[in-house]
Amino acid sequence: MSLNIYLNFNGNCEAAMKFYESATGGKIVVMQRYGDSPVPCSDAEKNLVLHGILMIGEDKIMFSDGNEKHQVTFGDNFSIAMDFKDDTSIQKAFDGLSAGGTVTMPLQDMFWGAKFGMCRDQFGVNWMFNYDKPKL
Repeated sequence: MSLNIYLNFNGNCEAAMKFYESATGGKIVVMQRYGDSPVPCSDAEKNLVLHGILMIGEDKIMFSDGNEKHQVTFGDNFSIAMDFKDDTSIQKAFDGLSAGGTVTMPLQDMFWGAKFGMCRDQFGVNWMFNYDKPKL
């Protein structure tokens, strides 16, 4: 079994996917539009993302835009938690994802032996960053 995150947006899904791809070094592998589907949709919905997949390493985040019948409401009920293997990669991802957003906890050394930080990105999504430092 695997567990994936599915993020929904209100018309800016493609922009969010491209931002996350750039900020994390991931790769967009699927971007299917409502207009590509056999399900009827309005002209305004044809270019919206029906289903998208972004691979970050071996991990997958799935995406979709809401449609005229389903508007998305964002809340503080989730964060995407990322684990890193080195200082360079955690700093790069933190800087990228917090750009245009809000740092809610700067990257810092924590009592449990890790570097940790949090941000809310420019799309309102909460992210957690953790790098468990090697034990000496």
